[in-house]
Amino acid sequence: MSTNIGVLLADDEDLIRTGLRIIVESEPGLSVVGEAADGAAAVSLARSLRPDVVLMDVRMPAVDGIQATRALTAAEGGPKVVVVTTFENDDYVYEALRAGASGFLLKRARADELVQAIRVVAAGESLLFPGAIRSLVAARGATRAVPGIDRLTAREGDVLRLMARGLSNAEIAAELHVGTETVKTHVGNVLAKLGARDRTQAVVAAYESGFVSPR
Repeated sequence: MSTNIGVLLADDEDLIRTGLRIIVESEPGLSVVGEAADGAAAVSLARSLRPDVVLMDVRMPAVDGIQATRALTAAEGGPKVVVVTTFENDDYVYEALRAGASGFLLKRARADELVQAIRVVAAGESLLFPGAIRSLVAARGATRAVPGIDRLTAREGDVLRLMARGLSNAEIAAELHVGTETVKTHVGNVLAKLGARDRTQAVVAAYESGFVSPR
């Protein structure tokens, strides 16, 4: 990826897009490559403009942000998606995370939090908010079978539980008294076995399967 991070803005409100554009373009190394007012346009523009990150509203007319996220993250080498939402305990947020979003931000987030979020997901990390994900899963109470969860080794299970607490690779390494490269290997194995795109999807799967209790 180039040093410049290209961002696509997807929101049906002009005022929100304008505010996001001002924040993004005031930051060195970030640029807005396009804007979309609905999910269908977001998918089309993302495919032609190839942004690194899409800031995605979830409630949009016609094609919503969940459908758009699913389409974008299903493609190999697609952009990272950050959901920008008004309410964190929202079915839309939950479904967007399940669809492949790397995390979410509230629309009332500070400018520096937005910029940090873009940089984090562009670097291949996830915006994990363990408490929020736990609440979203607990509110639904249902569990589902997750293929591959029973294939995790004991150590991979330990790593997944610590991921669900929001620990970074370095923090997991310190907790387990191993090297960070070892943790990276375990994380990679966990994602592969669960068919998860990133840590966010792995943590959602851990809670939904009952492997980690949301309570």
